[in-house]
Amino acid sequence: MNTSNHSQNMFSHTEFILFGFPGILAYRRFLVIPFLSVYVMIWTGNFILIYQICVVRSLQSPMYILISILFTVNIFSTTSFIPKFILGLSINMNEITLAGCLVQMFCIYFMAIFESGIILAMALDRYVAICKPLRYNDIMSKQTLVYLVLVGIVRSLIFASPMVILASYAQYCKSHIILNFVCENMGLLSLACSDISKLQIIGLLVRIFITIPDSGLLLLSYSSILYAAMKIVSGKARHKALQTCGMHLLVAMLIYICAIVSSVVYRMHARVSYDVQNLFNAIYLMFPATLNPFIYGLGVKEIRQSLKRSSKRSLVFSSSIHIHTQRCT
Repeated sequence: MNTSNHSQNMFSHTEFILFGFPGILAYRRFLVIPFLSVYVMIWTGNFILIYQICVVRSLQSPMYILISILFTVNIFSTTSFIPKFILGLSINMNEITLAGCLVQMFCIYFMAIFESGIILAMALDRYVAICKPLRYNDIMSKQTLVYLVLVGIVRSLIFASPMVILASYAQYCKSHIILNFVCENMGLLSLACSDISKLQIIGLLVRIFITIPDSGLLLLSYSSILYAAMKIVSGKARHKALQTCGMHLLVAMLIYICAIVSSVVYRMHARVSYDVQNLFNAIYLMFPATLNPFIYGLGVKEIRQSLKRSSKRSLVFSSSIHIHTQRCT
């Protein structure tokens, strides 16, 4: 009897079903429309601005390169889970292996931590530009930029890997159905029949070690920027500095607020339905990536003017092609 119980306890699911928004079973298929629409918007908006920054020479300064990296993170992070969910809704491809689930989880956490690092790098760039303008080219060199990106990648690997590695050793025997559209740490661990207290503590520590220092450094840097901007004599220069920093701060607040709200809602699982949890998870994972191109494309003057010039050239080119076609006919 003991041998039988021991073998039963050793059983662990290696394949799962991602079943997001379970409370609207009859209407789940229609979720393809909003998710696909948002995904197309994310790809279109972010890719256009990445291309613009790459081809326009005046936009190839450290600040705009960091913005383009942020847009790249938006594309990769959403691509790690949206196509899978769309396939699940449209042709019932809801199955995912444990390895696939862990890879998806790693991509999401890696990109979230890396995104926070890029936001910090952008704050550093603006601090140097406004508080130490004469030394800007020396401090924010290409070498510094590469260093900041590499530090962000290493930090993301260090913090994202332990959660995924430890989750791979847990035994999942409660169920094989994840009531979420994405493989999220707490959603997967809720199916574990082994002790997950250490995993929960590690996940909480990672969140604390990322959120508190990053948000503290952001507040410190932007407070220094605000103080320095107020001392600028020229009102036009002050307005430009505050506007640019305001865009960065708005994006940072959007990312952190969405993350905090999603975390709070998830921990209220006893009072909140799975559909509401899924909704706030979708807002956290997709809303900033959708809005970032609009915030920077419309809010940053240089990018906005570059987009206008590109659209005018496109109109002139298309009209010349149309006239040439008419003459030929």
